[in-house]
Amino acid sequence: MILGRVIGTVWSTRKDENLVGAKFLIVRQLNLDYTPKEFTVVAVDSVGAGVGEVVLVAQGSSARQTTFTKNKPVDAVIMAIVDKLDVAVKENNKETGKQ
Repeated sequence: MILGRVIGTVWSTRKDENLVGAKFLIVRQLNLDYTPKEFTVVAVDSVGAGVGEVVLVAQGSSARQTTFTKNKPVDAVIMAIVDKLDVAVKENNKETGKQ
């Protein structure tokens, strides 16, 4: 899964008939501190996400496991909107050389 932020929308009036009604969103991958990475992906929205929201994206065959994307030509799907991240980071001073 990818943690990312929705940064835009892709509009497509002509597409495979199995994707009629699908919303395509552009997602930029995020680090755990919410800083952006270079990687972006276009994903089908299955949860009603919008621009600016932090989301989880599944890719590959897992992207076709939601109710909306089942057996459709989809390689990436937004399948969750993130409310909060709880990240426990333990720094090992011996390994980093810091005191």
